[in-house]
Amino acid sequence: MILKYVVPVISLVMVGFAAYHVVGAREDWLKSSPPVEPPHNPFPLTVAGAGVLEAQTQNIAIGSPVPGVVVEVLVQVGQRVAAGDPLFRIDDRHPRAELSVRQAGLDLARAELERLENLPRQDQVPVTEAAVVEAEAQVAEQQYQLTRIRELLNKAAASPDELNSCERALDVAKARLARARAELDLLKAGSWEYDKAIVRATVAQAKTQVEQGQTELDRLVVRAQVAGQVLQVNLRPGEFVGAPAGQALIVLGNIDLLHVRVDIDEYDIPRFRSGAPAKAMLKGSPQEEFPLRFVRVEPFVIPKRALTGENTERVDTRVLQVIYTIEVKRDDLYVGQQLDVFIDAGSPPAQGADLTPAT
Repeated sequence: MILKYVVPVISLVMVGFAAYHVVGAREDWLKSSPPVEPPHNPFPLTVAGAGVLEAQTQNIAIGSPVPGVVVEVLVQVGQRVAAGDPLFRIDDRHPRAELSVRQAGLDLARAELERLENLPRQDQVPVTEAAVVEAEAQVAEQQYQLTRIRELLNKAAASPDELNSCERALDVAKARLARARAELDLLKAGSWEYDKAIVRATVAQAKTQVEQGQTELDRLVVRAQVAGQVLQVNLRPGEFVGAPAGQALIVLGNIDLLHVRVDIDEYDIPRFRSGAPAKAMLKGSPQEEFPLRFVRVEPFVIPKRALTGENTERVDTRVLQVIYTIEVKRDDLYVGQQLDVFIDAGSPPAQGADLTPAT
């Protein structure tokens, strides 16, 4: 009978003790501010997007037009370069040797053309003239022999065969004279114009081959096409680079004026308006706002490349990329840095606002 009442009482006491222990062991959580305040929306209605800083000329990935071994890197990170300045050089021993061979071929063709243009040689003319005089003397000699044989034939002191032999000898002597005179005329006339044309064409071809070799040699020195600053260098002397390279060998860009490339979600595109006021905030420092100036819209919606990890994002999300300019020059802004960008989607652009894309 006693146990019938004692057990419930003990149970109630234990429950009360447990509740007291739980309440007493509970810690009071203190309210604290987050280490970094989240970015705040500066506009009543806004289109938000993730922005990335890039150079004014965009980030130019420098590659190599030809494969080879890098023998010299001529720039360093942070160095300013002008258009045409060399960045790095590839081994050029083989193209340089080929260029020497082509230059020798050009010299040979030019020498041949000069030889043809300076014909005839003055020391060859007397030799050929002497051959003509010799041929004339032979003709005179054979003419005299023929006259003498005819006189002997009239006196029956020579045979008709001897007369025939003298006539043929005279014809041979006259032919040799004609040949000697023709060779003299040909020598004095100089080289044939068609021969000169062929050699001139050979000279032009050899010259073109030399220019081609020079171009191939110049391609082994990779140069900057625009003025800017070296942002990254990913090669060292002795490394082999392919064409195209597996990565950006050198990243170059003009950072005198920074651009912000903003990704606008495809669902926010209908609310986006070109020329609307926009502001950017640094990651980790949302209290600092940067006014942005509209530059252009790239009218091609592409798959989103950088996902921020939000639950609403999908792999197949597509974005519209809009380019803005940060008109404030800051030393603590770096290419590739992420920004939170807010674009006013409420009020229309002010009348008279400059909507011309910035250069």
